[in-house]
Amino acid sequence: MKDLFGKAILDYQTNNHPEDLITETSISEADEMSVAYLFRDYKAMPPIEQKAMELAKGSVLDVGCGAGSHTLYLQDIRKLDVTAIDISENAIKACKLRGVQNAFTEDIRVLNTGQKYDTILLLMNGTGIFGKLSNISAYLQKLKSLLNPGGQVLIDSSDIIYMFDDDEDGGKWIPAGGYYGELTFSISYKGETETEFDWLYLDYNTFQNAAYANGFECELVLEGEHFDYLAKLSI
Repeated sequence: MKDLFGKAILDYQTNNHPEDLITETSISEADEMSVAYLFRDYKAMPPIEQKAMELAKGSVLDVGCGAGSHTLYLQDIRKLDVTAIDISENAIKACKLRGVQNAFTEDIRVLNTGQKYDTILLLMNGTGIFGKLSNISAYLQKLKSLLNPGGQVLIDSSDIIYMFDDDEDGGKWIPAGGYYGELTFSISYKGETETEFDWLYLDYNTFQNAAYANGFECELVLEGEHFDYLAKLSI
């Protein structure tokens, strides 16, 4: 992994001539993404993220923390004990420069500190890291193992069915051979392109069924304006 996403974050933090990221998926054309957006404060967060900030409680694990904006709000404004993790070494460097007190380069799949949490956050399409439907159970079981009694997982995603064309009968043209939310994702930055990776968008019903199958209660907390939603999992 070239860690281009993290490089863009670190360039922005250190004012090292940052540029926009170019993102592209298997069903969408290349699009520019401002790195500055990853450094947003609470007022600039969408309602789903603001709601997650309000619901967070106790000891918090921020999974895929990126530039650390959610962690900083919970740490500095809510005064919660927050641990931030990301697979990007550069992103974690930026988080530390921004003042995140507990930031570590870690993969949630192998996280094994012995610590458990009251709240686990997975935001900005938190289901994305699952990659494929076949991986959901393994991730959910891992998340369950990291929760304290009475703990919660706050996670968001989107139903991207709207991105597919209508057919003559009012349905959707969906490619055969897999779930329509299973995409491949690529990132380019400063002339370099990251190796494609799997990224999963989940409609709420599919996610709720997977949660139930893995011993979770699943609550639809809030729906956004763009077919996105915030869900809360509890045991």
